[in-house]
Amino acid sequence: MTMNSINTNSQALIALQSLNTTNAQISVTQKRVSTGYRVADAKDDGGAFAVAQAVRSDVAGVIAVGEQLGGVKGILQTTFAALSVVSDTMKQVRAVLTRLADGAISEDQRDTYEEQYELLAEQVESFVDDAFYNGRTLLSTDTANNGGDITAIRNESGGTFTISAVDGATLKLPLAAPTTAALATGWIVSGGDFDDVDKAISTALNGFGSSMAFVDNQIKYNSQKVDAMEGGLGALVDADLAKESSSLEALKVRQQLGVQTLGLANQGPQILLGLFR
Repeated sequence: MTMNSINTNSQALIALQSLNTTNAQISVTQKRVSTGYRVADAKDDGGAFAVAQAVRSDVAGVIAVGEQLGGVKGILQTTFAALSVVSDTMKQVRAVLTRLADGAISEDQRDTYEEQYELLAEQVESFVDDAFYNGRTLLSTDTANNGGDITAIRNESGGTFTISAVDGATLKLPLAAPTTAALATGWIVSGGDFDDVDKAISTALNGFGSSMAFVDNQIKYNSQKVDAMEGGLGALVDADLAKESSSLEALKVRQQLGVQTLGLANQGPQILLGLFR
């Protein structure tokens, strides 16, 4: 049996509880719509938020690694560019040495070719010595002058790889042109400084080319890894805005009905007072 009382309005209490529940749901939905997250903080879902924070930390680590690898790639590109120019210059050196080896040339011609050789040898030396990027070089093993091997980080777990530097001295030619006697012994094509330098340049190009390919692949992999991690993170904590928008509209209607119901329930005591008129 319903009790008619002006002290306790049960209908109003029920209506108020329902309205408060609706208002709380609206607050949650509005938070999701405004932030774009289904789980914006630990209050929303402590377990999911903890996992999300761990993933975000990993993503930040991978992005930082990508930035560092960009610097390593810059060093390798600078090194590779220097060696490529040196290799091209060595072709000119070989041509000059071939002319110097010709016993039929005059002394004036020999002087000219020797001068060409010396200029080219100086260029090779400068290309090797100037192969610096951000203060580091891989064409020197002198750690006191920012040369030496480079150990770089490759992933967010702290994994590393090492790029071995080469001794720039092995890539340089004697600044003085070889003597006629040395040329006569086959200095150009077998044995001698030129042959050693030529092999050293080819070896360095091959090694640094492989390192360049590795770094490019690692950068590509890390980028794809970040995309995958962010995709998983989105599935874990992102809000479905279409769903939340529809839910918000429904809750607003329920809120209006709750307000009207509460108003009607609050009219009960006034109706009871009418009985005493």
